[in-house]
Amino acid sequence: MTEILLKLSARPEPFPPYVRERLATDAAAIIARYPHPRSALLPLLHLVQAEEGHVSGTGIEFCADQLGLTGAEVTAVATFYSMFRRTPTGDYHVGVCTNTLCAVMGGDEILAALETHLGLRHGETTEDGSITLEHIECNAACDFAPVVMVNWEFFDNQTPESARALVDALRAGKQVTPTRGAPLCTFRETARILAGFPDERPGVLDGAAGEPTVAGLRVANDLEMHAPRPNGEELR
Repeated sequence: MTEILLKLSARPEPFPPYVRERLATDAAAIIARYPHPRSALLPLLHLVQAEEGHVSGTGIEFCADQLGLTGAEVTAVATFYSMFRRTPTGDYHVGVCTNTLCAVMGGDEILAALETHLGLRHGETTEDGSITLEHIECNAACDFAPVVMVNWEFFDNQTPESARALVDALRAGKQVTPTRGAPLCTFRETARILAGFPDERPGVLDGAAGEPTVAGLRVANDLEMHAPRPNGEELR
């Protein structure tokens, strides 16, 4: 019991000096964008996740040191947001939405198919380190349900068959392009982009929401429906 308590209370090993120096330079560039240093915590967590593939105790202490926060304060944020992984993550984080609409449209079947196909359960990673599988909360793309996300990029209107083909292509090292945007990059590369560094992939700004996204608006216009004003008058 004493050994466990000592391990839990021990300060994590710092990054090697050459890594820490490089990360500190990047961190300084991020922090300079904000009027208050602690506002840079989220992008700094993405920065350390880009380094290790997850947010480790070492990464948490680095962020705390850069921002003048406690490790507990940083940990509270890192454990609140599901985009920050606390365990090592594969090159491709595959998230299957199992919230209500996606589940009704087949999300549960997709997750079950991938678990069987990959031999994984929620949160686990393939032995080759290529795929981490999770069921995740709403992806905010309900108009294209069921949705799978890979490294937070959308793959719309999926089926068990298309999802299996997707992970097979990723494991084979093939270039895979999501429904919208640029070809996929690795989880760590994605984390660096989310930290605020340039995304130079060709086609990164290509693509837009499709017809299902505006279907409700078109129906409302056809029926001459209008939102009410706060005072009860119709908004035209």
